[in-house]
Amino acid sequence: MAGAARRRDGQIAQERMLEEAMTAIAEDGLAALTMSALAERLGTSGGHILYYFGSKDRLLLEALRWSEEQLTGERRALLGRRVTAARKLDQFLELYLPEGPRDPRWTLWIELWARTASNQPLKAAQEEIDDSWQRDLETLLAKGVEQGRFALLDVPARASELLALLDGLSTRVVLGQRGADRARALEQARSAAALLIPRT
Repeated sequence: MAGAARRRDGQIAQERMLEEAMTAIAEDGLAALTMSALAERLGTSGGHILYYFGSKDRLLLEALRWSEEQLTGERRALLGRRVTAARKLDQFLELYLPEGPRDPRWTLWIELWARTASNQPLKAAQEEIDDSWQRDLETLLAKGVEQGRFALLDVPARASELLALLDGLSTRVVLGQRGADRARALEQARSAAALLIPRT
């Protein structure tokens, strides 16, 4: 029982660190997030954080995973809603796109993308997260085709194409490029989705 309590305490501690890391990224940007700065925010030591994560790269990856887990729950709830396939697709687009230039999840994605070429575990973890989005979008599209709401299409290919486009739009928003904001990105995503996934 004592061992279980210690494991639970450790899980709570890790979740608190990940939550605070995401908050810090949203407030001050990724460049300002150091182990010592995070430790100061948490009222602990850098060594304590390293005990749980081992390196900043691992901390960033776990923060991304933790954030994505929240979205996975939202996606699964979305797939179970009693709304039209077209409405589900629109809500999927809204869920995927960043909130704005300070979106910490997307800031992490961009940072970690740049590190994957030389880090196989990181690459594998990112592919796992990407595959989860792909599978859920395929499920949504396949159901829409089955119900006669979407035209017959190559579901895996169209899902992959739409996700690639969403990645591009999201990157522009997070980087704060001129004319790229969430509202404009959502409008462009809807236009692209209408072309890639025709309705019947």
